[in-house]
Amino acid sequence: MWRRWFVKGTTCFLQVAAYSFSRFPHHGCLSSSIVRHLAKRHTSRFALPTSYPRGQLWGATPTLGLIRGYKKDAKFTIDFPVNPVTVTDIKQYLRSKDIPFHDGYSCLHAQSIFMDLSTSSPAGSGKDNCNMFIDKTTGQFLCKDTLVEGSWEDLQDCLEVMQKEGQTSLSPHVLLGYPESVEEQEEREMELKEVQRIWSSSIPFSDVPEEEAQLIKTMFQISKISNATLKRFGVRLFKPTKSLVFPWFWGPDSSLRGVKLMSAQSTESGNVAYTEATVPKAGSYHNLFGLPLVGRKDTEVVVTGHEVDTLAVSQATGLPCIALPRGVSCLPPVLLPYLEQFKKVTLWLGGDMRSWEASKIFSRKLGLKRCSLVRPGEFQPCPVEALVQGKNLARIIKASIPAAHKSIVSFRQLREDVFGELMNTEQVAGVKWTRFQELNRILKGHRKGELTVFTGPTGSGKTTFISEFALDLCMQGVNTLWGSFEINNVRLAKIMLTQFAMQRLEENLDQYDYWADKFEELPLYFMTFHGQQNIKAVLDTMQHAVYLYDINHVIIDNLQFMMGQENLNVDKFAVQDHIIGAFRRFATNSSCHVTLIIHPRKEEDDRELQTASIFGTAKASQEADNVLILQEKKLVTCPGRRSLQVAKNRFDGDVGIFPLEFLKGSLTFSAPIKGKHKLRKVKGEMPETSQGEETTPMEERVTVKKEEKKEEMAAKKNEQVVKMEKPAKATKTPKVKSAAAVRSRPEGLKKTQNEE
Repeated sequence: MWRRWFVKGTTCFLQVAAYSFSRFPHHGCLSSSIVRHLAKRHTSRFALPTSYPRGQLWGATPTLGLIRGYKKDAKFTIDFPVNPVTVTDIKQYLRSKDIPFHDGYSCLHAQSIFMDLSTSSPAGSGKDNCNMFIDKTTGQFLCKDTLVEGSWEDLQDCLEVMQKEGQTSLSPHVLLGYPESVEEQEEREMELKEVQRIWSSSIPFSDVPEEEAQLIKTMFQISKISNATLKRFGVRLFKPTKSLVFPWFWGPDSSLRGVKLMSAQSTESGNVAYTEATVPKAGSYHNLFGLPLVGRKDTEVVVTGHEVDTLAVSQATGLPCIALPRGVSCLPPVLLPYLEQFKKVTLWLGGDMRSWEASKIFSRKLGLKRCSLVRPGEFQPCPVEALVQGKNLARIIKASIPAAHKSIVSFRQLREDVFGELMNTEQVAGVKWTRFQELNRILKGHRKGELTVFTGPTGSGKTTFISEFALDLCMQGVNTLWGSFEINNVRLAKIMLTQFAMQRLEENLDQYDYWADKFEELPLYFMTFHGQQNIKAVLDTMQHAVYLYDINHVIIDNLQFMMGQENLNVDKFAVQDHIIGAFRRFATNSSCHVTLIIHPRKEEDDRELQTASIFGTAKASQEADNVLILQEKKLVTCPGRRSLQVAKNRFDGDVGIFPLEFLKGSLTFSAPIKGKHKLRKVKGEMPETSQGEETTPMEERVTVKKEEKKEEMAAKKNEQVVKMEKPAKATKTPKVKSAAAVRSRPEGLKKTQNEE
């Protein structure tokens, strides 16, 4: 992590300085004094670890060559800036440097300092010349004309350079020449070749035979999209895989930067499920599909979650329309500057509850005052389905509701929300687990904005279980952030990779790259904290991650490591209550699910944990929406000694407990397999099943035994009643047989006289 920042902060300036001297000797080139200033500034900000010999950093290529290749787009850990910037700090600094700017929706608009003086037009004073955008939350900047981008620290360094050298602008190549490794260069060249190969092999729909084109359109549910619309957006057909090809044209020259391949398949319910693949990978694919067709003076835009929806809206309404590159999963902040020109943004991301939740989250980034949302429902499906059903898309967009809301509302404003939840009960319940079906039965699903408290005995496997618990959701597209204060990220990633591959990779090292590549594609991030941490730093990092990566699930392992020991005079229970309250507010305000691991009080080994066993006061269980307890019978060594108890479920009140079985080979938990080998663990004699007879689960046998015992007791009671009511001179009392005995009689056997 530190090496990447140091290379970006120092080496790039040193190498690009020489490049600027040779190519742009008169346009903002860096003098030797400025290079020394930048190097000093960055080395002081990113101190070198003392454990690394100096020879490993400067001129030690063979040493670095032994290290496994680092990929720029690989999953990385989230490290919150030491001094987070605020919009007030940004404004004050720009004023101190006499940089004109004005306020935008999510960015500050300023005049660019990265303009080539020999080719730039005369500077003006209007707002149209403010083509550099600075993110109000992170300070990240982008110049739309030159595509120069960087962090707030990079912009500060550039302004310091201008002030010291007396320049009015800098060459755009100052920040565009970050050095790449040989592996990164080869990978980028291969991606560009692959993009060109796919694009040249694909054909326009106008060149496809009419019958085949209609069949393809029907398969993708775009039968009503005309060839003229497909041609205007540059959509093509890739015949080898029968996929639609959506191009990514970017930059001042509108060159081809990437493509997205979309294939379709029908589901059991009759709907169409889309499968997408992008070149380059999703982390570097920032295509706002449809943006090249938007005019500079357009002030209204419709934002959709899929490219086919953009085609439908554009054809039916004629309004400017764009599609997000990652659908409803994430809105990267790097795209926000391209949406600053619009005064009204209508979010129509789909027709399900997940799209509705994403619309509300994205509207916070874009600015609530200018955003309107299309509420999903029976009469307002996703745009492409609405076009197929012959609905009026312009009327649906006009009926969109404002994203901003008042503090006090009546049921009239809530009526449609209530109806939507009643109509979409399964979607409201949240994302379902694939590895823990019993959790789906009890909790119904994983929902945003909730707080889950998880506890269990020391050494019972809390971290191992919760890592698989979170991995299951992450594999279904839930953006996940891990805060592991107890074990380091390398060990945690190793556990999760083993659970992901379902095998010991130590014994199959030849498969490591295969599984690692797949694991990289998951929306999974890690905090760099380890050991005791301050709650404010952790919350700032979580908020930072929610803004950048639209995190939906945060795991904190564990609460005790955040309480600290810096002030021993403060009541530790009061500190814990404060931290739990802070996480509760974060989950609600950020619409993000927080899973908080808390150690229990010390209990006897033979006693099961309860909600009251959670360490601290009752605030943890009161604030939590869900309470999960990992039960363990420490005095038992046979399989099935662990179980998961749902002690609280605020969503619908269902609670319960189900067994878990730990598989050491894959480090996973799963429900025990019911069969003969489980029945042998039960004390007492059990009747053996004959060959070919289906074995009855243990729980069912216990239930049958109880029913038979009740029937026998009822039979005895009836027998006693008969004895009391018989005549004094009766010869013989008829024998009353139990219901079980009657059921066991072979068919065709006649009833005895006594039974009649």
